[in-house]
Amino acid sequence: MGLLRTKYLKAAITYRDIQRIETFPVPEPALREAVLNAIVHKDYAIGAPVQIRVHADPLKIWNPGQLPPDWTVAKLKGTHSSQPFNPNVANVFFRAGEIEAWGRGIERIFTACRAAGFPEPVIEYETTGLWVCFPFSEELVQRTAPSGTSGKTSGKTSGMRLGKTDQKIVDLMVETPDITIPELAEKLRRTERAIELQINKLKENQVIRRIGPAHGGHWEVTE
Repeated sequence: MGLLRTKYLKAAITYRDIQRIETFPVPEPALREAVLNAIVHKDYAIGAPVQIRVHADPLKIWNPGQLPPDWTVAKLKGTHSSQPFNPNVANVFFRAGEIEAWGRGIERIFTACRAAGFPEPVIEYETTGLWVCFPFSEELVQRTAPSGTSGKTSGKTSGMRLGKTDQKIVDLMVETPDITIPELAEKLRRTERAIELQINKLKENQVIRRIGPAHGGHWEVTE
């Protein structure tokens, strides 16, 4: 938890009088419960570890475990009996005070997100394990976006209102500054000519600029 907060998650900074307040994109009680849930219910016969991926949006936790037979995600999200995949591991965490009550982990995750006014997580179950995805709130994404970008949803850069394709181009350039026009065309399923026209418009409005030559240079998203 400490590593996630200090190294991988960006907090939006606000102040109440002189007190500094950090708001992270995932409520700490929800994230803590999701991490505990992944550790307790992991299938330790599988060599793969629990995996946590922190993107600009969202944060994803993958647990190589299995639900009880005939269980669905809908049942997992609803009221259900406690059937821990690893009863002995769950008992240790319970006695250590890390788990308050068995069978309420998912409920507590959703409750924490609702209480903080954050988007509800998305749970996906597949044959290899369980995903818990925490989408970030639009406001926090905008407030923690790097200078010169509009975050995920602001749609504004340098005073220009960005359309969906413009925004996707900008986002791809932020992620991969040396991306080429053919690569953009392939990712966005547009013709190269259409991408060139979009790029020219973004250049004219000083949203982006090209640094260096066509081959060997890179894109820069301006403020």
